[in-house]
Amino acid sequence: MDIDFNEVSYLSDPEQVILGADYQQFLLSLTCPTVIDIKGQDPSRCRVFTTLLHGNEPSGLIAIHRWLTNQGQQPVPLTNMRFIICSVEAATAKPLLSHRYLEGGKDINRCFTKPTPVDYGLRAALIKQAISEVSPELVIDLHNTSGSGPAFAVSPLLTSNVLALASYFCQTMILSGIHLGALMEQDFGCPIITIECGGSNDEQAHHVAYHGLKLISRCEDVNKPHQEKSIDIISKPLRLTINDDVELAYSEHDEGFDGVTLKSTIEQFNYGSATQGQLLGWVDHLGLANLSLIGDEGEDLISDYFCVKGNQLLCAKHLKVFMATTIAEIAKADCLFYLTADQHNGR
Repeated sequence: MDIDFNEVSYLSDPEQVILGADYQQFLLSLTCPTVIDIKGQDPSRCRVFTTLLHGNEPSGLIAIHRWLTNQGQQPVPLTNMRFIICSVEAATAKPLLSHRYLEGGKDINRCFTKPTPVDYGLRAALIKQAISEVSPELVIDLHNTSGSGPAFAVSPLLTSNVLALASYFCQTMILSGIHLGALMEQDFGCPIITIECGGSNDEQAHHVAYHGLKLISRCEDVNKPHQEKSIDIISKPLRLTINDDVELAYSEHDEGFDGVTLKSTIEQFNYGSATQGQLLGWVDHLGLANLSLIGDEGEDLISDYFCVKGNQLLCAKHLKVFMATTIAEIAKADCLFYLTADQHNGR
């Protein structure tokens, strides 16, 4: 697919005929990143939502389309709203909403820090410009988790505003010090958070995105937002990655494969904890050398958190696990999962 990375489309208060009968029809009508502006009661202020940075994470699109098509049944938003639908080409590639990014392309959510003036770096720069030009009060970046799991928020900063905004969507906040070139890491002079709404096929994930969007659109003052619920804070997760050229498989049993084999039920740990000694999978003769777990100082912490007994890959301590997935393509390109030490487990 030939992509014009200079192209961005703008829609202002689109009518129902433009929005289509459903979100799939609307998505298929788009040809490039699309910015949608909705006029609010106070047009001097604006709030920004981004979605589909990854083309296989539809909850944000579903929520935004539902909110737009229900405009006649709900109050006019208190401020202007700007919605940015990003990786349209990946999202519309067949099968619909199944490609994180196009084959041979790049993960645009790794291109925002010092974006290059070509291809995906250029697109990242145009998305940043579309956000900055409205001097937003807040930026909410809507995603789905790679595997099935509950919703959580991610932010590089911890403030009362950020916690309150996160509470409109979920009950868990991850304070992240990881730098990957993501949109969330950029400075727009306002609170910015990523919401991982839950699994892409989970109706509850779509509801999380829609309910939070409604609350944000009606919030009187984002500098003094009402906190909807208490938030559990998890600090500085680590990324478990598989090393280059190492094979990855998933299975219920040890099949003797080369590289790393994770249990096919690995996603179950997204809903709770993995205890010390917990079996996560199996490794070949290279053991932990197949994997990396890089800390803040660049040191490899793999042996602090995992161990091998025979060829079994085990937890060396109690862990909290996030975004474990059985989609090997995503696991190899991004990470197997995120984790932190679980200080409360086992007490």
